Amino acid sequence: MDFSADSSYLQVSTGSYKRQVYEVPSGKQLVDQAMIDRITWATWTSVLGDEVIGIWSRHAEKADVNCACVSHSGINLVTGDDFGMVKLFDFPCPEKFVRTCFCIITTRSTVDIMVLYCFSRRHTMEIYSLLNL
Repeated sequence: MDFSADSSYLQVSTGSYKRQVYEVPSGKQLVDQAMIDRITWATWTSVLGDEVIGIWSRHAEKADVNCACVSHSGINLVTGDDFGMVKLFDFPCPEKFVRTCFCIITTRSTVDIMVLYCFSRRHTMEIYSLLNL
């Protein structure tokens, strides 16, 4: 879940792989794509949306990329996937099948990975799902 920079909107990714945007505090769903495109987001943790189309490899399925997080500067995106890979992209990456800037293969290829940028803005953390350890 991410809030807009002015806290007027929030975006969520559903279990059915749909990106939904809501007005705050009314909770009314925003469906006007032109209006959604004009929103500046304070954070970005969604794997869905035109801004992140490039994170999907040619043969990826929707469930393959588990998490994403944009750096505080808003210029990099790090993702975690089902194959144990942590990948770094330029953000936004609206072109399909973008090559990664950097990729790390972790030792735990079967666990869910969640990645996020630390507040120091210099390091990336991996958090493994406790249910799968």
